[in-house]
Amino acid sequence: MKAEPLLNERQQVSPNAFVEFRIWRVSTPVRGSDHDFKYALAYVVNGECVLRYDNEAGKGDHRHIGDAETPYVYTTPEALLSDFWRDVEE
Repeated sequence: MKAEPLLNERQQVSPNAFVEFRIWRVSTPVRGSDHDFKYALAYVVNGECVLRYDNEAGKGDHRHIGDAETPYVYTTPEALLSDFWRDVEE
């Protein structure tokens, strides 16, 4: 089974900032994750990605805030979006 796109959306949140959401259902977990979702969420301000959540193969679930990378505990797509928006607000 190929990856099934669930969300592919870009939203302008201010004149100089946008968020982008990409979430897929995958047939086997991405290496380093234990769930059947692949995702990449980004908050971009003035052309610079200041916040990103993703589960890159081999790294597993994590987030980037500026230059810092920290682990992220993935539970559900809904919680992922909620956590992302919380960090955008901060």
